[in-house]
Amino acid sequence: MNFNYRINLQLFSGEKTEAPTPKKRSDAREKGQILQSKEISTAIVLILVFWGLRKFGHHMLNYLMGFTKSTYKNYLFDEGIFTAEGIKILFYKIIITTVIVVIPITIIALVTGLVITYMQVGFLFTTKTLEIKLSKLNPIEGFKRLFSKRSIVELIKSLIKIFIVGYVVYNYALKEIVNIINLPDSDIGSIVAYLGDTVVNLAFKAGTVLVVMAAFDYLYQWWDYEKNLKMSKQEVKEEHKQAEGDPKIKSKIKEKQRQMAMSRMMSEVPNADVIITNPTHYAVAIKYEKDLYQAPYVLAKGQDLIAQNIKKLAGENDVPIVENKILARALYSDVEIGHIIPEELYQSVAEILAYVYNLKN
Repeated sequence: MNFNYRINLQLFSGEKTEAPTPKKRSDAREKGQILQSKEISTAIVLILVFWGLRKFGHHMLNYLMGFTKSTYKNYLFDEGIFTAEGIKILFYKIIITTVIVVIPITIIALVTGLVITYMQVGFLFTTKTLEIKLSKLNPIEGFKRLFSKRSIVELIKSLIKIFIVGYVVYNYALKEIVNIINLPDSDIGSIVAYLGDTVVNLAFKAGTVLVVMAAFDYLYQWWDYEKNLKMSKQEVKEEHKQAEGDPKIKSKIKEKQRQMAMSRMMSEVPNADVIITNPTHYAVAIKYEKDLYQAPYVLAKGQDLIAQNIKKLAGENDVPIVENKILARALYSDVEIGHIIPEELYQSVAEILAYVYNLKN
């Protein structure tokens, strides 16, 4: 039995198999769609904040204790504290003291967060993410987002983090069980110091684990980001069509082509037999190769600034320059680059070439 199958290849044109173009990446960035792992920022900020607590915690505690003792001594037995003005002054001092105590840690957290974000994203300012979309207010769409692949992945990551951090805390508690049991027999200062060291040590251990997890999370975010940016063959074709139809891009392409043509033309000037000028406004480079062409042809030509550049380049390469106003204008207006000169100009050009060859000989 013979079976004939007809497959509509257009069904596959919508599959996103093509790598994203630079324009696709640029558009995604403008919309706020960027490659970023929040886990990296969280883990590093956690480690550095608790490093700051270990480094400055002693000074912070001493400053706070000093303020507490001073307040207790100066205000508790002062009847003026119970006036509106006294309470206002006390609250003002409490706020100032709190700011002084927490500002080192705040600066560490803020600077670290900004640096890590900049290293991942660079400088980016966009208002696209602030735009109100009606789809976000749709309860059905919200329900879909709640059970989307991204939400499920984030839930799994959170559960893994809770499990691992819990395991780290549990192991640390087992090792410190003897010290924990003996805590009630210690003085307040020792208890506070022990609890502070314990919290910092736990934070370092948990932070180290989170950094390792963040590395895997970044790889996943990169894979997911690249996958979401992929384009179908049809999208790539449409983008090329739009690019070709864009007047700005067309203008840039033409300008680039002009620059390339100019560069190519100027590179031929040193090979010319003679430069014919008018002498300031026009310059035409002539070459005669009897084995290739039946008549001399134009290697390069230019007006005003280009003419000056041609003459300068000719002078640097010992190419003769001959002034002939009428011939220079005729060659510039009538002969394109790479074309042989017309018959009516043979005699004039031949005389100049003969003169140049005699000079060389």
